[in-house]
Amino acid sequence: MTVTVWHDGGCPLCRREIALMRRLDRHRRISFVDVQDGASQCPLDRASLLARFHAEENGQMLSGAAAFAAMWRAIPLLRPLGIVARSPVVLAALERAYRLFLRRRPALQRLARRLEGRVA
Repeated sequence: MTVTVWHDGGCPLCRREIALMRRLDRHRRISFVDVQDGASQCPLDRASLLARFHAEENGQMLSGAAAFAAMWRAIPLLRPLGIVARSPVVLAALERAYRLFLRRRPALQRLARRLEGRVA
């Protein structure tokens, strides 16, 4: 199984998350595509890809919590969580949590950028 993940390389939160997923993806089952890279092939318009997390699993485009679950299923360590997320009840709860995160994302991005500035 291979999964393609589109992410926002300009977002400090996304960069950290993707760096962790790359380390965990020891079998290289995930293709990570930075939406900020203008040369990348994107199946949706750039604004849609930046607004929510997207992944393609077995030819099916997914977004939000379902996209995270697809990514988790491709990583052996996280696969059990991705399988549990196939449950409609679990996936609905994860999607609610993801939408809450999206509302707070701009503030968290500002904080992460300030923290990155201190480290640099």
